[in-house]
Amino acid sequence: MAQDPEALGPVGFLVVEFPGNKMTGDGLLALVDLVDLGLIRVLDLEFVMRDADGTIHMIELADIDGDGDLDLTIFEGAFSGLLDETDHAEAASALEPGSSAAVLIYENRWAVPFVQGLRNSGGQVVAAGFIPHDDLVASIDAAGL
Repeated sequence: MAQDPEALGPVGFLVVEFPGNKMTGDGLLALVDLVDLGLIRVLDLEFVMRDADGTIHMIELADIDGDGDLDLTIFEGAFSGLLDETDHAEAASALEPGSSAAVLIYENRWAVPFVQGLRNSGGQVVAAGFIPHDDLVASIDAAGL
């Protein structure tokens, strides 16, 4: 099936908290691998911080640790305009004081042919979502799997 150049896969988002502002970079390495494999496309990757006093602010991607050296340039410019100050504040409000979070909006590129096939047959995706990890583990445990 030929792929429509304007076809999009489902778009999702994640807000990942880093308690105490401790980031190892392992998640970013895995994210780069997913992009390199063509499984996802990063539309937005932004970082927010909630200081110990509750103050919320953005962290620049290029100098994530604030030491003046460029750290994370691979996703610099990943900006779709989908996120605004309200989204940043909402994401940061879910954080514990003294923590930071990555806010990621991504397209599931692996699903483009599937979604295009659905659309070609008159179908459309009308809802999508995720099951929180703790809920999934509890359900699997309860089912004895």
